[in-house]
Amino acid sequence: MKPTLKVGLIESADTQTNRESPFPPVASAREEVEREMADVFVRAARLLGFPRSLGEIFGLLYVSREPLSMDDIRKRLNISLGSASQGLRQLRAFRAVNILYVPGERKDYFVAEPSVRRLVSGFIQEEIRPHLESGKKRLETMHVLLREVPEEEQAFLRKKVEQLEKLHKTGDKLLSMLVSLIKI
Repeated sequence: MKPTLKVGLIESADTQTNRESPFPPVASAREEVEREMADVFVRAARLLGFPRSLGEIFGLLYVSREPLSMDDIRKRLNISLGSASQGLRQLRAFRAVNILYVPGERKDYFVAEPSVRRLVSGFIQEEIRPHLESGKKRLETMHVLLREVPEEEQAFLRKKVEQLEKLHKTGDKLLSMLVSLIKI
């Protein structure tokens, strides 16, 4: 049997159980879909260690039919100006949102990047690649420093550095494969 939606309540006809929605009552099923979709991005942001507001902002822009100003975003999400500003700055760095010029307006308006491929690619370039590059430099530094470690400790530490190197190379290969898959 098909689940039925009620305002602020999801009822399953199969199980005869009700659970309260974590969201306030909504006026339409469309708004419920928008809220659920936005929640996907909130969960993804948290999973990746980013603030909830980052997921909320992207989710709101992703489901919005029209471009939104920072003030629109701030009011609709009930977040501070600082959270809105910082979230939009980070999303722009990931290339997850774009600024849209609205004739006659002095404010910036934002739209979500509709391509998930570009979103993932931006995240990889801005977050993961720099960590891999930093890791490579640190491994080089460790090899130089190992020469100065007393011989009785060198073998143990060299083995640990080599394990880190293998992990780093594996991560680099996986990332390259992921980038190639995204471009398909």
